[in-house]
Amino acid sequence: MRISILFLSVILFFSCTTNKEVDLIVYNAKVYTVDSAFSTVDAFAINNGVFIELGESEDLLQKYNAKEKIDAQQKAVYPGFYDSHVHFFGLANLIDEVDLKGSASFEEVIERLQDYHKAYPDKKWLVAGGWDQNLWADKNYPTKDSLDKYFPEVPVFLSRVDYHAAVVNTKALHLATLDSAYVVEGGFIAVDSLGKPNGLLIDNAVELVAQYIPIPEEKALYHMLRKAQDSLVSVGLTSIVDAGLSDEEIDILKKFYNQDSLQIRNYAMLAANPENINRVLRFTPFESEKLTIKSVKLMADGALGSRGACLLSDYSDEPTKGFLLYSPQELDNIIRLLANSSFQVSTHAIGDSANRVILDLYGKYIKDKPERRWRIEHAQVVDSADFSKFKLFSIIPSVQPVHATSDMYWAEERLGEKRIKYAYAYKELLNQYGKLALGSDFPVEHFNPLYGFHAAVARVDDAGFPKGGFQPENAISREDALRGMTIWAAYSCFQEKKRGSIEKGKDADFVILDDDIMQVAAEKLRSVKTLRTVIAGETVFLRN
Repeated sequence: MRISILFLSVILFFSCTTNKEVDLIVYNAKVYTVDSAFSTVDAFAINNGVFIELGESEDLLQKYNAKEKIDAQQKAVYPGFYDSHVHFFGLANLIDEVDLKGSASFEEVIERLQDYHKAYPDKKWLVAGGWDQNLWADKNYPTKDSLDKYFPEVPVFLSRVDYHAAVVNTKALHLATLDSAYVVEGGFIAVDSLGKPNGLLIDNAVELVAQYIPIPEEKALYHMLRKAQDSLVSVGLTSIVDAGLSDEEIDILKKFYNQDSLQIRNYAMLAANPENINRVLRFTPFESEKLTIKSVKLMADGALGSRGACLLSDYSDEPTKGFLLYSPQELDNIIRLLANSSFQVSTHAIGDSANRVILDLYGKYIKDKPERRWRIEHAQVVDSADFSKFKLFSIIPSVQPVHATSDMYWAEERLGEKRIKYAYAYKELLNQYGKLALGSDFPVEHFNPLYGFHAAVARVDDAGFPKGGFQPENAISREDALRGMTIWAAYSCFQEKKRGSIEKGKDADFVILDDDIMQVAAEKLRSVKTLRTVIAGETVFLRN
């Protein structure tokens, strides 16, 4: 009997000792848990990559023996930031391309290309992205003429900032055997006075040339993705939604994540169109610790900046309504097939006509199935009669607040005084659905989530323009903006039970900032720095 009691005591002793061993305690912090009560605590404990307890610093430090302790020195701590709409490969590719963002003229574009070509004379193609004619004194689209003058022998491909238009030179057109113009459904090949392609391609026409650009070798692509990931974690991002990937890109991600080569959590969407839908449907949803594939991304229309967004009536500055990238019947067929699959559907819709078409098709096939959590990506221009459909059909608005402050300089020219009131209407979308998934759409916009946070709550650009904010009635609160880039983003990916907030049992993803974005003056939000980013309890970024 005495031996049994002694044996039990030994077991209990070692059991208690084991229970008190944890990997990490963060204490002396202001922790925004973003739980249902939006409560704050000052400490938490982590073991095996998950939060195991939250509470007071003194209590947790007494209760647990931690392998590592972080004194947050009263800094603010948040759930890891979650970008609900990105293009990871696009950001990675920019590392090996010419960055044209902010160029003040096409002449500056040429200068940047020349500098790059001198530095890398052996490049088989000159590929660049980021030009925006709306920022130039001459707001006309560029053509191939200047490109041919300075780059007659090397193919040139320049994506517009929205990646829905491109300008190429004659060499690129020849390699793509695009020497004459023809009608492209859901796209446009611009022509010169002789009816020949002038180098400008919009929406579905872009791929006619893009498909000939050499793909980086796997080793090079791996390093590019790692560099892109380094940039993302340096601003507090721990999860992203990769919006629309090819079969080849999906295979590459699976390989890299299987090798533990990438750390950032990725909710990847399969790119689908009427031509490849049957092949896409042969995929089965996939989920590992860091990579999930269970959503399909469709494209309904183009972008507002290149007048490819599909509107109910003509643009105010040009006699065109834009266009759908596929016919309504093709979209109906593809959405019907996906409604009978296990995939979530996420559709790019910018114009009010595109949003109406997609909302009505969603309602037709999943009206009584809120658990499907289908999404509309961007929802930029919505007719006043259609906002209620987000609530009626349980459709998640996935929006990018920085688009509002990037487009506000010219958006009213495109839409007119009346229609602009129903554009970038994030507050109204929030009122309808009750949640917003916030993202950046990088590399179209910058990947720093605090830029989107600032745009969402202040509705101004980095210089504080305009005074009082662009359509301030559609600003959202800081609490809602933080939810949009954490728990609501996770909800939009069926992940709210395992990430998106700092709660017991959830993945230990968090970020420590050098100032409190819930309290700091709005004009300082963009300058707040990330001090530490942690994924699954492991530090992936630490500011020196």
